[in-house]
Amino acid sequence: MSTKIFVNLPVKDLPASRAFFAAAGFTFNEQFSDDNAACLVVSEDIFAMLLVEPFFRTFTDKEIADTTRTTAAIVALGLDDKADVDRIADAALAGGGSDAQKTAHESPMYTRSFYDLDGHHWELFWLDPAMAQG
Repeated sequence: MSTKIFVNLPVKDLPASRAFFAAAGFTFNEQFSDDNAACLVVSEDIFAMLLVEPFFRTFTDKEIADTTRTTAAIVALGLDDKADVDRIADAALAGGGSDAQKTAHESPMYTRSFYDLDGHHWELFWLDPAMAQG
């Protein structure tokens, strides 16, 4: 089995979070989803577990970060092309997300970022393979 990553994120409203990410083009693995969690499929080996806050608390003794004031992590996703970056970012913003940083066109990277409904910071980027090699 290949190494897989499961990023666990607390959410306040699981149905709203599911709808938000589905509108951005993501799917869910229902085998690992229930009333407490939704398994967001990022790729074959990368997943984000959206956990309702009471369930998330069972995995830690620390307080859940207040994402209106702090950033606990930035979830960065490298995508296949600029169009994917724009498609997902546009859908996230249309679905109630908010801009996290200005769009960056710095060669060889193209980057957009957003905060999801719970204030988690997502960064989407495309790296131009031709520019990266030179």
